[in-house]
Amino acid sequence: MLEITNLFATVADKPILKGLSLTINAGEVHAIMGPNGAGKSTLGYTLGGRPGYEVTGGSATFDGQDLFELEPHERAAAGLFLGFQYPVEIPGVSFVQFLRESLNAQRKTRGQEPLSGGEFLKLAREKAGLLKLDMDMLKRPVNVGFSGGEKKRAEMVQMGILDPKLAVLDETDSGLDIDALRIVGEGINAIMRQPGKAVLLITHYQRLLDYVKPDFVHVLAAGRIVKSGGPELAHELEREGYEAVAA
Repeated sequence: MLEITNLFATVADKPILKGLSLTINAGEVHAIMGPNGAGKSTLGYTLGGRPGYEVTGGSATFDGQDLFELEPHERAAAGLFLGFQYPVEIPGVSFVQFLRESLNAQRKTRGQEPLSGGEFLKLAREKAGLLKLDMDMLKRPVNVGFSGGEKKRAEMVQMGILDPKLAVLDETDSGLDIDALRIVGEGINAIMRQPGKAVLLITHYQRLLDYVKPDFVHVLAAGRIVKSGGPELAHELEREGYEAVAA
């Protein structure tokens, strides 16, 4: 599904990714862990096409397409979802309308008919229920007045509505309490643990992996993947730290 080969990327002319390679197949969950400044968020933003993140070498293909030849909205329509570490607030924009417009814009790109208001609300209620998020929350402006945990749950509702092939989730566990962590983990499983889908989960800690059990764990340090293994690698990192494991 996703094939990254020898990827180099810079931010403000500073090299961040330095020869990163990674393959993710359909049906797999991969976790990337690493110290601050290693390039984890840069990897997510580069895949998503965030302005200011310049690819200077290497390649990435997504479902057989050259990912870096696609504009950000084309990557999204192709089935790539990027979950942010800090979801932004958009005052004055109804969350439910934002979600409906986002979904129908993607459907249009794929040559599909838009969902009616009733069809969309039925879908939104279903996905909000998975994340135990009150539908009244979605009537507010995007993320305005939401707690950290509510923002993350709302973002997972958005992921469920858009129904991506690949979800790149950047520190989705950041700011979550114990109950919200479980709800978000179960929501990721319900939405993405399906044939033909895959997850790249970026995190500092092992705790979310208790719920979203990865098939593979990778250690990213100094802009490249320095070690890979199974779920046991996350526990090793928790016990011994990045420096000892990645040495």
